Amino acid sequence: MLYPQIHELIKNATEKFHFSGVISIEECGKIIFEKAYGYADRSNKILNTVKTRFGMASGSKFFTALGIGKLIEEGKIKLDSRFCDLVKSNFPNFAPDITVRHLLTHTSGVFDHYDEDLVEDFDNYYLSLPWYFLETPSDYIPIFQDQGMKFQPGDKFCYSNGGYILLGIIIEDVTGLKYRDFIKQQIFKPCEMYDSGFFAMNKLPDRTAIGYMDKKDGTWQTNIYNLPIRGASDGGAYTTVSDLKKIWRCFNSYSILNEELTTLFKTKHVEINPSRDVFYGLGMYIIGNDTNLLIGLMGEDAGVGFNTKFVEEKDWIISIISNTTSGEAPIYKALLPFLKK
Repeated sequence: MLYPQIHELIKNATEKFHFSGVISIEECGKIIFEKAYGYADRSNKILNTVKTRFGMASGSKFFTALGIGKLIEEGKIKLDSRFCDLVKSNFPNFAPDITVRHLLTHTSGVFDHYDEDLVEDFDNYYLSLPWYFLETPSDYIPIFQDQGMKFQPGDKFCYSNGGYILLGIIIEDVTGLKYRDFIKQQIFKPCEMYDSGFFAMNKLPDRTAIGYMDKKDGTWQTNIYNLPIRGASDGGAYTTVSDLKKIWRCFNSYSILNEELTTLFKTKHVEINPSRDVFYGLGMYIIGNDTNLLIGLMGEDAGVGFNTKFVEEKDWIISIISNTTSGEAPIYKALLPFLKK
């Protein structure tokens, strides 16, 4: 029985790296490990609990992909619909043959406002617009409107936050709804994810962890001046480990998308690191082979660390969510050998 090994691995890693957040492991619907660590609010000494809401960073790109999937299922758009045919605004320097598929798989070549190949310090990164201007994907249009291409669509994989902002603009233009309202209606409510949402950072609901950046001099500061005031289609939702279980169960039971589209989402569309069996599907990472396949969502921002995996063969859901920058990384690294067994 491997459960004692899990407990020992987690105990050692959380103590060594002063983990702050929640770790949850579920097998076939049964919790085999779930525990909270650290403070949701350090100033007021409010502890994290297993019901605390945490930022997801880029992990919430999955919601955007599912929202696009809903529009495909309804026949309003297609995977190979061109971006320029779906949006109202003009992007004169973008290649006309960028498709929804390109945007979903990070192969579009569009400008990226948060280019992770170029950003060296995520704790000190700013845009040309103030963070408090950015409430919904369409607010990002001035940042993108006159930008050029990094490469031609389909040439290669290059992780793109910008591409997912454009998917959010598609959702808003096609539906006439704000992105966050559409995701709430189409994803959160049907999955009963009542603790999840795109909350404004200056008006967080109860049980929400504040994000922290630990400085090298032993001090810390919150992330309120380091991220958009509200998350958008490239990331920034808040959730709980309980709601993560719900989204995985709904997705895998075809309660969100039909079986054909769900299978397409989990198909290996693009190679990221084939030597390590790492690929990208539609809005999710796919790791391993058919006999030991992990599908996962990941995200890191200033004051945020997020990783959730579904292990198909064993029916495991593993979620590590943290309110410190990259706080999930050492815990996931410690568990990885166990996950590959």
